Amino acid sequence: MTIAQPFTPVHLAVNQPPQFYRGGQAIAALRGADHSADFGPEDWVASTTTRFGHEESGLTRLPDGRWLRDAVRADPRGWLGAAHVEAFSDSTALLVKLLDAGQRLPVHFHPGDAFAQQHFDSHFGKTEAWVVVGTTDTDPTVYAGFQRTYETATIGEWVRDQDAPAMLGALNAIQVRSGDTVHIPAGLPHAIGAGVFVVELQQPTDFSLTLEWRDFLAGPDKGHLGIGFDTALAALDTSGWDEQRRRQLIRHTAEDDSATVDLLAADASPFFRADQLRPGLGMLGLDPSFAVLVVLDGAGTLRTAHGDEYPVAKGDTLVVPHGAGELELTGEVTVIRCRPPEPPRRHHP
Repeated sequence: MTIAQPFTPVHLAVNQPPQFYRGGQAIAALRGADHSADFGPEDWVASTTTRFGHEESGLTRLPDGRWLRDAVRADPRGWLGAAHVEAFSDSTALLVKLLDAGQRLPVHFHPGDAFAQQHFDSHFGKTEAWVVVGTTDTDPTVYAGFQRTYETATIGEWVRDQDAPAMLGALNAIQVRSGDTVHIPAGLPHAIGAGVFVVELQQPTDFSLTLEWRDFLAGPDKGHLGIGFDTALAALDTSGWDEQRRRQLIRHTAEDDSATVDLLAADASPFFRADQLRPGLGMLGLDPSFAVLVVLDGAGTLRTAHGDEYPVAKGDTLVVPHGAGELELTGEVTVIRCRPPEPPRRHHP
């Protein structure tokens, strides 16, 4: 009798919790799924995070019926590795989404760690990053950071009056294409334009402070998450982001045909890691790590040190436990590998 290895790469089903905005056709096209809902613009991949105010919505269910969250909690070292557990306990420290904006998202921002600890009793805020993997609009655009520094009182007036043109017009409009990546630090005001399809990496929370709530959310309470906008605005980065500062956020990787491409700006590394894998005719060795894989194109094989093989193909999403050990990726395939931050090195006497 063959005994299966306890930790192996796991293929995941689509996980699209309800959202307030339209989209999802690009997700359906990639995943080969039926797209019948107008409000299925996000696929939460290998999620141990719930939607704000919900107990289960957003969580990923494994093929064996367990929530991934519960499986990780039952054996965090097996899923995450000893060094990760020492740094982050039983949290994966990562949330990955496929996000297909069928309409422009509202102007919003996310709190940092200290603010989230104080106001939401969370160890994590919500720094995020976008890996652009497709565009359909004639002018694909994202918005990040104010063009110049504003007084908090001025922004408060825009929020009170729900002056959407002022809020959006104050942001930097940035044209993007497939292969571009944008790092969004906590506090940075931002929005994603219609027709932009991204693999999104985030800290594992659902804290969105939405300045432009009208026509998107049911009311202002949903915008400030119950803490009031006067309090929420203390977490907003009101400084100006000129071209030089914006260069720190953005990378252009479309022309890089390396087998492994580091996708994100350097400032993202304390929060998460992402690389593009293209083994081509060769083989890529992958170190043991908790990882989320999104297969963008082609087909290939993941092979474990024990010789077990797992086929992967366009549209697949997988969660890889640390306990799966070293892996080999082969084939004419393009994979985005998302990982938590490298655990800080501990110096023991």
